[in-house]
Amino acid sequence: MGINIRLAQISDLQSMQNANLHNLPENYQYKYYLYHLLSWPHISFVATTTYLIDYENENENDYDDDVSQFDIDTYKYKNLKLNQFSHNNPSYSNNNNKNEKIVGYVLGKMEDDAEAEDKTPHGHITSVSVLRTYRRMGIADKLMRQAMFAMAESYDAKYVFLHVRKSNRAAIHLYKNTLSFEVLKIEKSYYADKEDAFAMRKDLVFNDELLPSKYQNGQLEDDLTSDLLDGEEWEIDDSIEKAENITEKLADVKI
Repeated sequence: MGINIRLAQISDLQSMQNANLHNLPENYQYKYYLYHLLSWPHISFVATTTYLIDYENENENDYDDDVSQFDIDTYKYKNLKLNQFSHNNPSYSNNNNKNEKIVGYVLGKMEDDAEAEDKTPHGHITSVSVLRTYRRMGIADKLMRQAMFAMAESYDAKYVFLHVRKSNRAAIHLYKNTLSFEVLKIEKSYYADKEDAFAMRKDLVFNDELLPSKYQNGQLEDDLTSDLLDGEEWEIDDSIEKAENITEKLADVKI
């Protein structure tokens, strides 16, 4: 049961949204996912695997713990629609793996704020998520590298930007230690629950070093889950400390 990384498709959006709802507190409406894929179709990716059971003749006792009723219903609905489409369009061939399951995704976009001061083309990571039972396999790392490479290749992005919760130690570890993002500043009360966010950036140079394949056999670092660092001492490094100092100074400035 291998893991495959491929471009996200519109037919994947329900599964991507489901993974987001199960794993992250920051949730988005379906139309926001659709906006990403229609506007920038080359920079969002999904990680997939295959089911080991046949849902046409399913037995509830055969399900794995991570197989939800949503997975089964989605599979049946998509299969029904594909069969109807194939019947009405004889030239269409459905070569998709019927038992494919999405276990993670990265949702990315290019900067689209017309009033932004920085006109340099750059990307933004909106959301990354990996299902709990598929974490610590390097999936988030691979998804991120694919998205960053695609941003540079397809849209000439010079850097990529993201926000991460200040309390999310594992995600910070992934972004900074594994993917070499730099902490720029702390944005106070960035999230709906008023938690602060680290604003992070990574410069992109479109060369061989950016190729995702360069890291396929590297040490696995992952995966957006707090148990990654259990038992390890967490120290706030110089860049984060520097960001906090800058934020404090900005707070003292009176306009």
